[in-house]
Amino acid sequence: MLTIKQITEDTDKVIRGLEKKHFANAKETIAKVIELNNKRRTAQGQLDTNLAEVNATSKTIGQLMKEGKKEEAEAAKARVAEIKEACKGLQAEMDQAAEDLQNLLYTIPNVPYEEVPEGVSAEDNLVVKMGGMETELPKDALPHWELAKKYNLIDFDLGVKITGAGFPVYRGQGARLQRALINFFLDEARAAGYEEIMPPTVVNAASGYGTGQLPDKEGQMYHCNLDDLYLIPTAEVPVTNIYRDVILDEKQLPIKNCAYTECFRREAGSYGKDVRGLNRLHEFSKVEIVRIDTPEHSRQSHQEMLDHVEGLLKKLELPYRILRLCGGDISFTAAICYDFEVYSEAQKRWLEVSSVSNFDTYQANRLKCRYRTANKKTELCHTLNGSALALPRIVAALLENNQTPEGIRIPKALVPYCGFDMIK
Repeated sequence: MLTIKQITEDTDKVIRGLEKKHFANAKETIAKVIELNNKRRTAQGQLDTNLAEVNATSKTIGQLMKEGKKEEAEAAKARVAEIKEACKGLQAEMDQAAEDLQNLLYTIPNVPYEEVPEGVSAEDNLVVKMGGMETELPKDALPHWELAKKYNLIDFDLGVKITGAGFPVYRGQGARLQRALINFFLDEARAAGYEEIMPPTVVNAASGYGTGQLPDKEGQMYHCNLDDLYLIPTAEVPVTNIYRDVILDEKQLPIKNCAYTECFRREAGSYGKDVRGLNRLHEFSKVEIVRIDTPEHSRQSHQEMLDHVEGLLKKLELPYRILRLCGGDISFTAAICYDFEVYSEAQKRWLEVSSVSNFDTYQANRLKCRYRTANKKTELCHTLNGSALALPRIVAALLENNQTPEGIRIPKALVPYCGFDMIK
């Protein structure tokens, strides 16, 4: 969440940033934050003054009794009791203002960086780079859901039977391709210096609040009501929460973690062609990369993460493009985000396969994730993460873009992981 210092010292900049994100009533909300903060501080100041008077007055009571000034001592006792009673009201007022302030801050998104373009929706995102290999398919090219059926790779109907729509069953060479991609992505991440983590796929509410999924995306997460636990939408949640309430040493940064997990998303409101086959699932596999860094180095870290994801797509021989998301399409928690999309020649559309984001101090402030500088000052870290990569649409693009009359060709980089170079 935004810091009070950020809001009070750069009020106009914060409001402009929130308006770029099309956050409703930005001015009024920020004014309310400042009002609640002033109320909290005023109550705290009066409480401190009162408690100082209580301490000073209490010290005189014993001396007054020794001097035989009983009436004055009793008056002092009465004054202490009066102040203590007033302190109860001040404490309650301060606690309520602090709680209201915290709850309000949870509802305010991160402020985007200056280079985030203006815009309302995905149509306004800025294409910053295109690359990869052009694909020429046979005239009778099939979409991946037809290819999956033809080669017995993925059974969507069986998934519906077992669980419901959006929970496919991978089988045979389809399952092996899935596992090959997971191992390939993890090996590439480890080679780039990321420590592999195997985290839980169920988290508590504190973890959801820490990375910003709660309360913003509560309706999109699967909730285990009895235990008040949530199925993770991404490994970002458990991995970043490793550093909740932690003070790191500056020499430890940047921290680089990667993790493969299953991910669960309700995707409420999704319908139409965008949900065909693997395009949008409720459960899917993903390898995530996460970094914890200093403010001075986080932009370099972000670029290194972008280069890493681009390198994966090059090795998979897929046509891709990189987009800088506009204010209206960037996530609630991100300060800047780049999406990677691969082109599906059979569907004639771009498919998002990764988002790589820098959250500045927004998540770290929620998490209380800090580091100690060389001069012993304690500062908030910057957090970053990205998909490297999400599997469903990668699989869709690989199947569709590599179909031939003889079968589906496997990219050279994946052959050692698959154990076969063609799906027949």
